[in-house]
Amino acid sequence: MREHPLILVVDDIEENIEIVRVRLEAQGYDIATATSGHAALEQVEKLCPDLILLDIMMPGMDGIEVTRRLKSDEAFRAIPIILLTAKSSIKDVVAGLDAGGDDYLTKPFEPATLVARVRSLLRIKTLYDTVQAQAAELAVLNRNLEGRVERQVQELDRLRDLRRFLAPQLADMIASKGGNAEILEHHRREIVVLFCDLRGFTSFAELAAPEEVMALLKAYHSTLGPLIHEAEGTLERFTGDGMMIFFNDPVPCPDPADRAVRLAVAMRESTQALAHDWRLRGYSIGFGIGIAQGYATLGRIGFEGRFDYAAIGTVTNVAARLCSEARDGQILVTQRIASEVEGLADAVSLGDFPLKGLSRPVPIYNIEGLKA
Repeated sequence: MREHPLILVVDDIEENIEIVRVRLEAQGYDIATATSGHAALEQVEKLCPDLILLDIMMPGMDGIEVTRRLKSDEAFRAIPIILLTAKSSIKDVVAGLDAGGDDYLTKPFEPATLVARVRSLLRIKTLYDTVQAQAAELAVLNRNLEGRVERQVQELDRLRDLRRFLAPQLADMIASKGGNAEILEHHRREIVVLFCDLRGFTSFAELAAPEEVMALLKAYHSTLGPLIHEAEGTLERFTGDGMMIFFNDPVPCPDPADRAVRLAVAMRESTQALAHDWRLRGYSIGFGIGIAQGYATLGRIGFEGRFDYAAIGTVTNVAARLCSEARDGQILVTQRIASEVEGLADAVSLGDFPLKGLSRPVPIYNIEGLKA
């Protein structure tokens, strides 16, 4: 609605137009005029007035036909129309209202009645315009919301894809902070490393069909993967049948040794069930684990287009060597780990073992199980 509403007065008699103009301009309204039905349609097309005062009885196209055409046009349907007619033409009023007219006045009319009717319909038109503007704003907001939702869905899809290839904790950090996340920079931190692999897998892979090898690995990874996520361990990499998981990075935790040992026991129990099925198929497959604790350098390694998040240090080598020494069902840990989990698990000393790559023997313990 304009600040000063525009009213189109349509009458084939100039004197009648002038009477209405004087009354309404005195109320602060802007006035446009037309002296025929065709001229009225042209003015509406050109000006889109806020209200129309329309004489019914006009030569050529009468007010009823003008009303019918305007109300059939979506662009002008909401413009209120007050029909003007003589007292003796009530039938024309009925026809005009049926055509879509909003109100009527019979000539001669009281100036106060004219002003009151105009004000009443302009209030309704103002409400209509307000609703339409709000509907347009809401449509824009909905489009923006749809866009934001779509972008968020795409972001979630990207995060889900990222979580398929990275540890969930690392994927979340990269998703929230991007490729420049501080955790990707090289840093030194004490971690607990768990290394595990299958006993007898190399011999099995030599003899079995490729499809059988992949089916076994799929069952193996599908079984242990949820356990790793539940323990909130960071799965650094797969090495065929081997897996390296570490704790206390990228998200620090207060009990990395406890978590690693609990995970190792759960893995052992789960793979025992798998091994039973594999034995029934003629596969002699076992499972061993090594766990060590110490400082490592962690961060992004690789080259543009292919990066990994890795832990580098003696602690990873010790865990891998312990895993290599472990027989089926053994969880071999360092003395440091055995001390850390003393209240959690039963650890039995196996003596000092020389490990490849280390200058002196290392005290080794086997985790027999968790304490009641």
